[in-house]
Amino acid sequence: MNSQTVSHFDLQSAALETMKEHGFQPDFSPEAQKQVQAIQHEARPLSSGGDVRDLRSLLWSSIDNDTSRDLDQIEYAEKLPDGNIRVMIGIADVDASVPKGSPLDQHAARETTSVYTGVRIFPMLPEPLSTDITSLLEAGDRMAFVTEFTVSPGGDVSGNSLYPAIVHNRAQLAYNADGAWLEGSGDAPAKVAALPKLQAQLKLQSETAQKLRDKRYRHGALNIETIETHPVFLKEEIVDIERQQKNLATELIEDFMIAANGVVARSIAAAQWPSIRRIVKTPKRWERIVELAAQLGVTLPAVADSQALNQFLIKQREADPDHFPDLSLAVIKLMGPGEYVVEGPGQQSDGHFGLAVQDYTHSTAPNRRFADLATQRLLKALAAGAKCPYSTEELTQIATDCTLREDQSRKVEREMQKRIAAVAMSGRIGETFAAIVTGVNEHGTFVRALRPHMDGMLVQGREGADVGDRMTVKLVKTDPRRGFLDFVRTSAR
Repeated sequence: MNSQTVSHFDLQSAALETMKEHGFQPDFSPEAQKQVQAIQHEARPLSSGGDVRDLRSLLWSSIDNDTSRDLDQIEYAEKLPDGNIRVMIGIADVDASVPKGSPLDQHAARETTSVYTGVRIFPMLPEPLSTDITSLLEAGDRMAFVTEFTVSPGGDVSGNSLYPAIVHNRAQLAYNADGAWLEGSGDAPAKVAALPKLQAQLKLQSETAQKLRDKRYRHGALNIETIETHPVFLKEEIVDIERQQKNLATELIEDFMIAANGVVARSIAAAQWPSIRRIVKTPKRWERIVELAAQLGVTLPAVADSQALNQFLIKQREADPDHFPDLSLAVIKLMGPGEYVVEGPGQQSDGHFGLAVQDYTHSTAPNRRFADLATQRLLKALAAGAKCPYSTEELTQIATDCTLREDQSRKVEREMQKRIAAVAMSGRIGETFAAIVTGVNEHGTFVRALRPHMDGMLVQGREGADVGDRMTVKLVKTDPRRGFLDFVRTSAR
């Protein structure tokens, strides 16, 4: 396929076609569209009466991607006289606009997740809601459901206060700029520079997140460096792909959300209600992880041990930071994907191996994930003293559907990443790249080139290759229509 044909490949249409091929039905029904119109035209007065707290005076802020408008959460922290830190996570009250059983709820239950294809977003809820009415945008008063907990100097989490509140996002910030400032490698963003109290607030949040992270690492949470990419556009054409860097701002949000999700899971369990849990089981291919460690001179236990694995990862990051993303990718692939399950009263799920936590759910992104919206309904009913809004059977079906759809969304996103890469790399056929093997099955051997990051198939030289092997490969063909990048092996690394 020549470069002129590639440059004019319609990625937008390909994204929609790929969604439908994997069972998604992203178009909203006429009934759902009518519901959106009704929501847009109805008056929605904020109420601070009853059990709803008015927290608009707090210095709330949000951190997300540069272009994100579907803001699900805002954060606030304050130091207490005893040295502990109170953390509040405000989550958008999506349920208020999307009642259970409504047309929009039926659509969300079927799709279960927003899908991000790199060139187009297919939202679980219509954009007038997810990017406006139910989004915690800057300078707007919004209803939220707050998860409040306390963090000790040693990173222990205590307390589990959950309640509805009126909130006001004072500063909508972005990962890249805020992260660079927190790390001391960039100037304070304009909004941060203008408010000394916000500077202190964000530094306190970052310090608190570090305490949470350190505690999880001591318990065996995996110190893994994941890699995401996005297309680079020039005059509406994709010319390259860039890596999205992890920084202190992304870690801040990640650590706060993990802590909040743990608090939520334990609160529901304490009420003897069933809940949806997010689990990552013990790796089925632990023996291959052991083998990779042995190649680097480290002996891991024969039985899966997250603490031993994390100690190995920490040492490897220090010893060889340039190749640490390669090792992280191999471990992630060998661990396998997470899944949703239902934990009933008195039961105990498998927990999350990668995070080294036993109690974990998804509750912080109700605009983007249906499991989070269902969990929000549990929390609101719990706070109101109402009966549980879902039966165990209903939650089990939701968990099954969400796991299936998440698997399909990963396939959509992966296929579109390959199509984007095929367009961007069409002019670089014949070049060689450092790569790592990411998959071996009956369909073939798959590799990921590392600079820039792109996935493809090893069409020559696959003999003896296994997940985690490093090699040098040459790009020999791109086909965006099928999402193919073909490589041949030139040497081992």
